[in-house]
Amino acid sequence: MSKQFTYSISSIRFDENYHPADSTRLTTNFANLARGEQREENLRKTLRMINNRFNALAHWDNPAADRYSVEVDIISADLDIEGNGHTFPVIETLKTTIVDHKENTRIDGMIGNSFSSYVRDYDFSVVLLEHFDKNPTLPPPADFGDLHGKLFQYLLNSEAYQANFTKQPVICLSVSTSKTYHRTINQHPVLGVEYRQDEYSLTDDYFHKMGLTVRYFMPAGSVAPLAFYFTGDLLSDYTDLELISAIATMETFQKIYRPEIYNANSAAGQVYQPSLQYQDYSLTQIVYDREERSQMAVKQGKFTQEQFIKPYQAILEEWATSFDVNERTSEACADKEYAA
Repeated sequence: MSKQFTYSISSIRFDENYHPADSTRLTTNFANLARGEQREENLRKTLRMINNRFNALAHWDNPAADRYSVEVDIISADLDIEGNGHTFPVIETLKTTIVDHKENTRIDGMIGNSFSSYVRDYDFSVVLLEHFDKNPTLPPPADFGDLHGKLFQYLLNSEAYQANFTKQPVICLSVSTSKTYHRTINQHPVLGVEYRQDEYSLTDDYFHKMGLTVRYFMPAGSVAPLAFYFTGDLLSDYTDLELISAIATMETFQKIYRPEIYNANSAAGQVYQPSLQYQDYSLTQIVYDREERSQMAVKQGKFTQEQFIKPYQAILEEWATSFDVNERTSEACADKEYAA
């Protein structure tokens, strides 16, 4: 691998002692909770919610619903563009580890889960806003998200990623409030009832450029479907416990951030239109400032523009032009099949 465009990976434990790194986006769900006077209580309650949800889903041989606990690590991927040791924090995700207290073992959980990206902030909070200001009736430019998608796929094929992780990531996000979802007859024992929609959202298209496919499932005990973004086969590439670790972690965050959807007092029906205007929902006891989070996205998008896009624009454009998405994607699939 060239000394240019080299990823390095680091991790930090997400627990009650967690303090966001200087390079972490403040809009990131886990970082937002670790601020203010109630930060430790926020973190303790969040982890308790994750553990309770995990045990509720992993209920077999678990009569007291306390067999498992989940450890969460924040994975940071920093990119050295020029090979001079100066890096930019391109992507952050979460890695879960499952502790089986009955067998006294540790089991790999899901890699991916949440997805944090400064470049995505730049795309949605700078590029997209400027585009719609000038062209309010036109769709986003055809190349919207191209660079970000290639940076993500380059990470998955990097020596750093393959040295640390044996599986491809699964990203779990909220469904779009601009789309309508229809329940199908397909039901998975862990992921639950599958929903489908007739038209993909802008986020779906954006993640497609990252090489990810999306499916929507509402697990047992949930009140709204989650969007799962993945490569390969979501239903066969991951164990039940891996899938449960993703559901427990990300549904907890969504209950905190989007209670109108994921902590509603009634479950999604046959035809489901998510809405943040829904009033019949319950609040968690965890402090979260959603208004501040939306304002910070714009600030961090502009930070990315000044610190990453502008200084390296010529290099990024040249690299992106030479990066073969199809070739890299096929290489990733081949590696996955070999590992299996």
